Amino acid sequence: TEGGRRMLQRLREHRHAPLFRNQSGNRLTSADVETVRAFEREVAEAVVPEQREEFALWLPEYLARVYRDVPFYRAMGGAPRQLSDVPPVSRADLAHDVARFVPDSAPVERLINFLPSGTTGHPLLIASHPVVAASSLAFHARALRRFGVTLRASSGDVGVVLLGYQRKCFTYVSVTPTLNDAGLVKLNLYPDDWRSPDDRRRYLEDLSPEVLAGDPISFVELLRLETALKPRALLSTSMTLLPGLRRELEEAFECPVVDLYSLNEAGPVAAFDAQSGGHVLLQHRMLVEILDAAGKPVPPGKRGEVTLTGGFNFCLPLVRYRTGDFASIEQRSAEPVLLGLEGRTPVRFRTRAGEWLNNIEVTHALQPLGLRQFQLRQ
Repeated sequence: TEGGRRMLQRLREHRHAPLFRNQSGNRLTSADVETVRAFEREVAEAVVPEQREEFALWLPEYLARVYRDVPFYRAMGGAPRQLSDVPPVSRADLAHDVARFVPDSAPVERLINFLPSGTTGHPLLIASHPVVAASSLAFHARALRRFGVTLRASSGDVGVVLLGYQRKCFTYVSVTPTLNDAGLVKLNLYPDDWRSPDDRRRYLEDLSPEVLAGDPISFVELLRLETALKPRALLSTSMTLLPGLRRELEEAFECPVVDLYSLNEAGPVAAFDAQSGGHVLLQHRMLVEILDAAGKPVPPGKRGEVTLTGGFNFCLPLVRYRTGDFASIEQRSAEPVLLGLEGRTPVRFRTRAGEWLNNIEVTHALQPLGLRQFQLRQ
């Protein structure tokens, strides 16, 4: 729209704007926009059921379609009678040949892909689609509503600023068609991307975004800027948000700070809610299992590897995908909740008395100290 073009010009040519190193856009058609808006309404009204196979009413049709349409699974034969008959897969399997996990029916002419950096040692090319990329916002909005925040940004407003803080960072400006072309910016707060270090504060204050999104490292740098920003919410992703930093951010910006558990392969999976005691699941067409090292479901309440089936990325349907993240799961107040989520492989520490401690026990022990980040060496 004309308003969208004006927004892009404002974001790029602002006198305090940073160096934008890349270009990116939504690539949505008018029909796509209506599809995404309908999906947003579906997500807003959906109930996430208890995470047991018999409650996933969508699962039989999903497995039949995957085993018919996805080369990796079609080679295994007919669809299984129960999910536990399917061998789990991992990031390494996708990295080895991701094309075998893409359905034959995927619209190749509109596929998009990106290469997330990751920290697991397996570079992974993600198959996606403009509608899939735009649909993540539905789950962000669902998470924000838990904290009384309904997105209001529209034409002429800057809806979201995504923050990074690293020497090299993918940065761009765009608009969000489902929000009437509200502005969207990906920034790097690292000083080398700016003409003057103080331009960071001036640019952000003039944009006055409705939501700021980033990881704990970029949020620590944002605190150092001492801006006068008053966003309606902060979204934290990518790594563990410690309680001490959460409190600092809430006090500095006087708004909710939502800790999202999100994966490039699956989108937003859960959001932390202190009243529920953990990360509340967001996706109604995803089944979360907790598996042991042998790929078997653990007893209720026991810790294991978070494993995903389903999701909204129709270009990369997941079946028992081992995430490399660890938690237990419980049903609390009619909602499934991941407890003690650790976004990394568990590490055990041996005490002088010979006792073995899980790394989550270290996290729990240090939480009261109000640390922004910490590193433990033994």
